[in-house]
Amino acid sequence: MNVENLAKGLTYKGEAEGKKQTYYIFEGHGFYFVVSFKSTDPDAGYFRVVHREATDYVLKHFAGRTGVTAKDVFAAAHRARQASGNLDALNILYALVGLGHARVDMRHTEKALFFNIR
Repeated sequence: MNVENLAKGLTYKGEAEGKKQTYYIFEGHGFYFVVSFKSTDPDAGYFRVVHREATDYVLKHFAGRTGVTAKDVFAAAHRARQASGNLDALNILYALVGLGHARVDMRHTEKALFFNIR
């Protein structure tokens, strides 16, 4: 990914509340930029690039399902070469939440996050 293209023309799309952090979703040309900040140091953070093909694939594959986990998404998206690990899958889900296509289901008390896909 070209850094110059990454930073050019990002548009804020929304945010996703995780169990510990808030994830901010920005849209670029053909990708989403998922950003979060460390709770212990607000000047530091984390970012991940999520390709639009990956969000489109997951949205199509899991539309209408509830209780979807990053592990579920990874199992399906890995075969389609859309995610290389559970962290990729989780960020795809956060992007979908920020875009309004999914929501975090906070009714579950397990360690894993569960998502409901629209």
